[in-house]
Amino acid sequence: MAVAVIDGISTRYEVVGSGVPLLMYAPGGLDATIEKWSTQGVYAAIKPLENLSKEYSCIVFDRREAGSSGGRVERITWQHYVRQGIGLLDHLGISRAHIMGGCMGCCSVAALGVAHPDRVLSMILFWPVGGARYRINAQQRFMSHLAFVQANGLDAVVEVARQGKSFGADLRGSPWASVIRSDEAFAREFSKLDPEQYSLIVTGMARELIDRDTAPGAEPEDMMRLAIPAIVVPGSDASHATSAAHFLSECIPGAEYCDIPVKEQTSDAVMPRLMKFLRRAESK
Repeated sequence: MAVAVIDGISTRYEVVGSGVPLLMYAPGGLDATIEKWSTQGVYAAIKPLENLSKEYSCIVFDRREAGSSGGRVERITWQHYVRQGIGLLDHLGISRAHIMGGCMGCCSVAALGVAHPDRVLSMILFWPVGGARYRINAQQRFMSHLAFVQANGLDAVVEVARQGKSFGADLRGSPWASVIRSDEAFAREFSKLDPEQYSLIVTGMARELIDRDTAPGAEPEDMMRLAIPAIVVPGSDASHATSAAHFLSECIPGAEYCDIPVKEQTSDAVMPRLMKFLRRAESK
């Protein structure tokens, strides 16, 4: 594994395979790490990293505030994740790349495509998060965390974070749980934060990241102006509503909707479709 410092924050990354570069925003919500491409849900079954790295230089990384990457307490928006991805491409000297997102990573991919279309060869949006249930549950997690802070203080948050669980697994530990756990200096400074200011940061972050009942990340009017080849692979559960996938395919001009039913989304069914899409995008 290697580390790049982007926007003052360390990013753990790895380049797997060789060929045309493919930047991959991992699944896993706010706990998006390299390992999730091989261990989480549908990705463990389809093995996109293992398969794509046979023909592409797959650039995988821990999202900021996740895994072994660093972080900073601030009102995080999708543009922060865009800067991390672009910064990693710059660090590697890559001018253009395919970009792929899984789960919440799709939001960052859409935002990056809108902000830097000149850097993007194509977009793969795999099981995008979204839907009313996703919005309600995700916002509730942030609010429940703030209720814990109000009742127990930030020292208690630090103690919970040190127990080793992510924010997704234990909402008491904060979106900065992994950084608290891995960086003692960060943990000390975190515990000294003004609880009221911290609550304002987290409230704004929740509203910014989860602002609609469909796929967040980029405004529809901006996506409708894109000229980037895109393919959308739909999920179908409380966090990955099929309606969110339809929304993205309807907003991005010419987007291909991968109409393979979820129960039939095996490696043999999905990977040839993705490979064909990537090759076709490169030929344009």
